[in-house]
Amino acid sequence: MNERSEPATGTAEPLAGPAQMDPATEAFVTHRNLLFTVAYEMLGSAADAEDVLQETWLRWMTVDLTQVHDQRAYLVRITTRRSLDRLRTMKRRKEAYVGPWLPEPLLTTPDVAENLELAESVSMALMLVLETLSPTERAVFVLREVFDVSYDEIATTVSKTPAAVRQIAHRARQHVQARRPREAISPSQAQAALESLRRALETSDLQGLLDVLAPDVVLISDGGGVKQAAPRPITGAEKAARFIVGGLGKAQVTLTGDPTVVNGNPALVLRVNGEIDGVIAVQVEDARITGLYYVRNPRKLTRIASETPLTLR
Repeated sequence: MNERSEPATGTAEPLAGPAQMDPATEAFVTHRNLLFTVAYEMLGSAADAEDVLQETWLRWMTVDLTQVHDQRAYLVRITTRRSLDRLRTMKRRKEAYVGPWLPEPLLTTPDVAENLELAESVSMALMLVLETLSPTERAVFVLREVFDVSYDEIATTVSKTPAAVRQIAHRARQHVQARRPREAISPSQAQAALESLRRALETSDLQGLLDVLAPDVVLISDGGGVKQAAPRPITGAEKAARFIVGGLGKAQVTLTGDPTVVNGNPALVLRVNGEIDGVIAVQVEDARITGLYYVRNPRKLTRIASETPLTLR
């Protein structure tokens, strides 16, 4: 059945209680966490992912379920197409964004961290790599590499031939592999590096920072024009460390870092004089931090107070 062929006339909301759910609502609720995960990995924005889910729900309410053989696949198809539409809108927003753009961090449930495949797929480091793909490449990569969707189903979703999808998938895979961490690390290794970072930050210990940062570390800070941040990525351990310590010294503030799990990976919630200032996520290789991702934009910190469930199935 062709998802685009159905008229978009539904206006209902999926708010009925479990005992009152009709089949369409039940199917949507069953797969909601999966659909959110697909949209978030496509967009890097929880707010936009929620908007896509609303659009998916409205579209789903117009579908004749007797013509749908695989409800999960059909819902993923709608969600992906809506995400592709929104990616084009977001591109214009990002071009006007003040300073570097980072994905919106999510406080995630323990099972996300335990699922290494899922945790890597939503890590800040990989999400940034996905930003360098074209919208179609991103959709194909996410559906194939993360959610194991068949080439034929992806072809239907992105309106390409299966042969073209295979070529796109191969190109996207090579692109991502060239930019992702060279080797997987255990959560304990990441936590150890993050703990060293926390101690150095809290004590403004320049040497402590230099010890935990890789020589070619990249620091990206996202203030969105609302909070102060570096206008461009900072490369190099000494430059990054001096930027951090220098900023703290000038402000003369008390900084504390609370360990947490963001996007399935160890992270810190940083507080300045007791008030939340931002979230810092890291990429770790060979026991040292190669990527520092500091989200300060308050509009992107709404998902760190309560856990967001994510799933690959």
